[in-house]
Amino acid sequence: MPGRVQGKVVFITGAARGMGRSHAVRLAEEGADIIAVDLCGPVGSVSPEYYAAATDEDLAETVRLVEKLGRRIVACKADVRDATALGAALAGGVAELGRLDAVLPNAGVVTFTTDTPGLAEQSWQDLIDVNLTGVWHTIKVAVPHLLATGRGGSITITSSLAGLKGVGNLGAYTASKHGIAGLVKVLVGELGPQGIRVNTVHPNCIDTDMLRGEKIFRLFRPDLDSPTFEDLEPSIATMNAYRMGAIDAVQVSHAVLFLTSDEAAYVSGTQLTIDAGASVI
Repeated sequence: MPGRVQGKVVFITGAARGMGRSHAVRLAEEGADIIAVDLCGPVGSVSPEYYAAATDEDLAETVRLVEKLGRRIVACKADVRDATALGAALAGGVAELGRLDAVLPNAGVVTFTTDTPGLAEQSWQDLIDVNLTGVWHTIKVAVPHLLATGRGGSITITSSLAGLKGVGNLGAYTASKHGIAGLVKVLVGELGPQGIRVNTVHPNCIDTDMLRGEKIFRLFRPDLDSPTFEDLEPSIATMNAYRMGAIDAVQVSHAVLFLTSDEAAYVSGTQLTIDAGASVI
């Protein structure tokens, strides 16, 4: 039986692990071929105390998992802050796979502080450059390829709960994700007549490497000397209506699959939350 995105070619940034890898695997399960891009290295102000950077081996594992499903994948290292390099990576993938149907600007970084006015300049700049300018670069290089199919396509951007409301300790991150929301409101009108749909997904506390660093453990549990991920779970549970801990990344991927598929042919401008009700409580 054909899958829900059978034959589509999907471009994913931040694909080495976490939600990016989960999206690649879930869409491949439903028949998509993948162009996967990741920096596979650190971003200046995001020290290992926040979380470890993705590696070449992580991206290779994404490739292995997609190929195991019998789908094609072209993987390349590129920085979303560098539009020229990103465009070259995408062009190489399109040359090999023949077309581009969907784009998932997913690459992102996070740091946090209890003093947003006192945040280091580099920390602010890194988050804006990756999370907002990087999304714009991804769309910038992808739109000509989407238009070349003659059928338009879809763009589904990874935002956050912090793209819908203010989240304490995440001033720069919240600003970057709110910027995405404004960008989408313009793109829906600009790209709609050309058959390109633009939507966002808004996860909250997804179980990825971003949630597994020493600094975030201490942010959630300052009362403990050596907190672990398991110590975070009760605190996370207070942040959503389900009173549950971290959410599995595949739950976000299910939403991305719908928005990428033809089932969402008339869905554009939607802000889809995958947050166990956190945005409304």
